[in-house]
Amino acid sequence: MSIQELEERLIQLQEKLAQPGISSDERYMAEKEIYKLQKELYSNLTPWDRLTIARANDRPKAQDYIAHLFDDFIEFHGDRRFGDDAAIIGGIAYFEGKPVTVLAESKGKSLEENMKKNFGMVSPEGYRKVLRLAKQAEKFHRPIITFVDTAGAYPGKGAEERGQAQAIAECLYTFSDLKVPVICVVISEGGSGGALALSVADRIVMLENAVYSILSPEGFASILWKDETRAQEAASVMKMTSFDLHEKGIVDKIIKEPLGGAQKFLPGVIESLRSYLKEELEALSKKKPDSLVESRYQKFRKMGVPSWKM
Repeated sequence: MSIQELEERLIQLQEKLAQPGISSDERYMAEKEIYKLQKELYSNLTPWDRLTIARANDRPKAQDYIAHLFDDFIEFHGDRRFGDDAAIIGGIAYFEGKPVTVLAESKGKSLEENMKKNFGMVSPEGYRKVLRLAKQAEKFHRPIITFVDTAGAYPGKGAEERGQAQAIAECLYTFSDLKVPVICVVISEGGSGGALALSVADRIVMLENAVYSILSPEGFASILWKDETRAQEAASVMKMTSFDLHEKGIVDKIIKEPLGGAQKFLPGVIESLRSYLKEELEALSKKKPDSLVESRYQKFRKMGVPSWKM
């Protein structure tokens, strides 16, 4: 069975358990089958299955992580050129008692909110807001934590007219030379330059079922094979899962998720992520600024280079 068919069967069993008057024997059998299906469903996930989990409507969004990880978060708005982009949440907060700057690509939880946030697809003013706050963080010696969750930068005519490519390029250039620690967390879907703009970091960490790639499988299949229906096949050859990228040395750490994804038990994921961020920020904060920049440069120079050439 596919992941969709298994999930439908799980829903049927869960509805059965909720019925009044169910006998203890029926409850036991239903719970036993649920456990068996969950193990079958999530033990051998394909890249497409992980993408399905990453795109799930109930998947925690950047705003959920910000609310649980940080204290006294104050959001800033606008790029001081054109306007404010709701697809980017940026501001200052305290993490474990220390000030940090938080920059996040944000999808909505409802259709109305997604329309406001453009489904997490960032416009030039969003990336310029990121640049403004990143430079502010450097000025006041605050570490930066970014959250990536986007299918890609917004490709509309207006965005291109306002300098979309240049805004992304400026992010890459600026983040490569920031003299404060930067940690990037890919929480769901990291696609194309839209994700890369917030991913030039000292450490890149991915949630287990997150994906990170040059573009969507649908786009890959359309360009390479002229056939969007081969998206599942494309997902398998793109090496876009956290495990693929960790093996290649692109991702530094994989944050484990419960069966079914972070949406099934967010507190556990939060605590794992909190522990990782605390440890890495402490280590990175001990580095001198020039050493930090040099290490970041060397990290990206080595990406994709075969081990025998290193």
